Order: sequence, then C-alpha cells, then structure tokens
Amino acid sequence: MPVFLCCLLSSVMDGSAQNPLILDQFTADPSARVFEGRVYVYPSHDIPCGKGQGFIGFCMADYHVFSSENLTDWVDHGVIVSQNKVDWVDSTRYGMWAPDCIYKEGRYYFYFPAPSREKSFQKMIAIGVAVADKPYGPFMPEPAPINGVYGIDPNPFIDRDGQAYLYWAAAQQLFMARLKDNMKELASEPQAVRELPPKFKEGPFLFERNGVYYMTFPYVAEKTEQLVYATGDNPMGPFKYAGVIMDESPAGCWTNHHSIIEYRGQWVLFYHHNDLSPRFDKNRSIRADSLFFNADGTIQKVIPTFRGVGVTRAENRIQVDRYSAISEKGASIAFLDTLRKQEGWKTKLEAKDSWIRYNSVDFGGKKFQSVEARAASEAGGVVEIRADRLDGPVIARIKIADHPDWTVTHSRIKKSPSGTHNLVVVLNSEKAVEIDWLRFE
Repeated sequence: MPVFLCCLLSSVMDGSAQNPLILDQFTADPSARVFEGRVYVYPSHDIPCGKGQGFIGFCMADYHVFSSENLTDWVDHGVIVSQNKVDWVDSTRYGMWAPDCIYKEGRYYFYFPAPSREKSFQKMIAIGVAVADKPYGPFMPEPAPINGVYGIDPNPFIDRDGQAYLYWAAAQQLFMARLKDNMKELASEPQAVRELPPKFKEGPFLFERNGVYYMTFPYVAEKTEQLVYATGDNPMGPFKYAGVIMDESPAGCWTNHHSIIEYRGQWVLFYHHNDLSPRFDKNRSIRADSLFFNADGTIQKVIPTFRGVGVTRAENRIQVDRYSAISEKGASIAFLDTLRKQEGWKTKLEAKDSWIRYNSVDFGGKKFQSVEARAASEAGGVVEIRADRLDGPVIARIKIADHPDWTVTHSRIKKSPSGTHNLVVVLNSEKAVEIDWLRFE
C-alpha cells in the first residue's frame, strides 16, 4: 500500500466539520491553499515551552500539513519540516513561525521563518524554502535561507502573468519583493508596503479577485490583533486601507493570523483562536468561516462561529456543542474534561425548552432507522431533535436514563430525512441533560 494512502486511511479526523478544525494538537497561523482539488492548510505548530525555550511563551519546533476535500474530514499528513533537519536553523530557539506554500511548474515551494545560526541581531529570523513534488511532501529544505530576507510570516503570490512575489513582516511593518523564476531568490530589492495604518502589523496575505489585489494582515489598532485589508491594482501597490475583516478576539487572544481562499465557489477565511487553551493564548487552534464580498468588492466582516464551514454527514458524530445558534437561557457549553481540553466540549441543556442548533447535516438519500446520543442526566431527561427550525418536525425523541455518567442511548426515528438539514436539539423535560454527540444509524 502506498505510504500516502496509509497516511490517508489512518489519520482522517472524524467529525471535524467545526471550529477548531484540529483537536489533537495546537495549530496556528493557517495558510490555506487549493492544490490538486483539495484544500491544504500549512499552520505553525504550537507546543508547550520548556525552561528557556521559545519567545515570550511561543514555541514551535516543526510543521505539519493538513488537507481536506470537503472542509469536513481533515487528514494530518505529519511533519513536513523540522527545526532539527534544516542546516541553517538554530534548533535551540523553537522559532519556526508562520509558513506558507505555493505551486509553480510541477513543484511546491514551502516558505518558513526560523532563527538563523547567524549571531547578528538584525539577522535573527531568516526565511527559508523547502521544495517538494507533492503538496504533502517530502519537502527538501534548501541549504541556506533566502538572501536579503529577514523577518517573519512569508507569503508567496504568483500573478496571472506568472511573476512571483514574496511578502513578509519585520520591525512591525510589511515588506515585499519580486522573486526570480527559481522561487528561491529575490529579483528586486525589498521595499516597505507603504500607506498602511500605523502601529503593529504582521502576517501579510495577498490574493487577487476580479482584478483587485487584496493585501490582508493582522493589525493592532487597540489591544489585540484585528484582521484588516487594503486594496490596490498591482501586486506591489500602492494599497489603500479598506477596512476590518475580523474584529479583535472577544476572549482576548492577542494574535490572529489568517489566509483567504476560494474553494468550490465559496470564499473561506482561515484564522486561529485559543479554543483549547483559553487561559494561555500562546497555544492556539486553527478555525475556518465563510467570507463574503459586497457588490463593490469590499469584504463583509466575518463573525467567528463555532460551527465553521463544511457539511457533516449524518452517520458521523455530530458535535452539537459546535453550534450555529443557541437559546439565550438554559443552554451552555463546557469542556468535557477541564484537565484534558483536547477531548472537546459538551452541551448543557438545563431549562425546559432550551435549545441548540447545528446547521448543515447531510442525510443524503439514506434511510436511517435510529439515532444514538452520548449523553448524561442525573435525574433522567428528554430531548427532541427537530428539523430546520425550533418548531420544525420532530425527527426523534430521546429519553436519557437517570445516570450521571456518559451513556450511549439509541432511539428510533419517526421519519428519516433526506438531503441536508439543520438540526435543533430541544430539552423537552424539566430534567437537565448533557450531550456529547449525536449520530444517525
């Protein structure tokens, strides 16, 4: 069996059609690309710091790549570049920050920043390139970083005429230059991206739509990073500030870092938050939400959601705690285990008629007979699953046994839906219920 196929079969994450996208490790700074009909996401990889490691709590030693065909089931292709296997990198510094990848003429070029072995302060962080024949590798790092580029957050871009560019951040501002055809050397002197708002900027990501070039970046206007953008008619600018893509994190995560792609007719914003580490924002998790344009080409502000993007198959575990909407009273979300947050969350329905809605569940044309729920109820409670609306038809009624521990309850469904529906889970009793997941059979 081919190595890639083995990886594909063993690393698919069930029920990941919600935010955050990855639960088994910390991920940040997602650079998403569409390669070979799939979405590939190249994030940085946060890990807990040891004594004397990293920079102000950030530690990253390597890079993974994840991919999906449906934005629902994500494959971890494993480590593609490690600080211990790049000759020019100072592997004691744990500083492999936000990367990106691009395709040109049969090869994939992975750009990554890392602390150089050079001692000069001005050259602490260099940007290197690793090259592969497939988007998941194996990637072979070049023996030296790109000459003349010092900073973080590299972002490559290839225009319609084939000219390649590189954007990056340094000294709290953004820089850009043309790349040579070999994608490994600069073809012009670096220059600052001017006429952008003052204050701290990093993480540039450039894309083009209908002849407009969108320079997007994290920006600290007040306390933490917003995602904002400027527009121009040339990859080298000038760019005019145009507005906010995403507001500061309501939970206080200081950083945000993003990418924007179009996939199967829908634009998607990838970004990060500290879902799995709410008290320590240096261990982050990647997310995705739909992005929309106004008729004049301006970007509508994206409101972060738990539900995210993609369609969940009815036969998969439906994590209703990653909800689309929730009742104002009687419903809440909590970690399954506060000591092991990567196990995920649970829904708590504690008042009669409290509810939670989970959008876009695909029943296809299958005839489902029953639904199972992993749930708990100290006094025994009842929930109903309704289709599409709070007053929609009842798909199933589930009586949860009076047991404080998690049990899996099977209930017959009244009528099997077909196609894609939203599910509304409603507490139909005075007795509280906690729900981990649902699945149709």
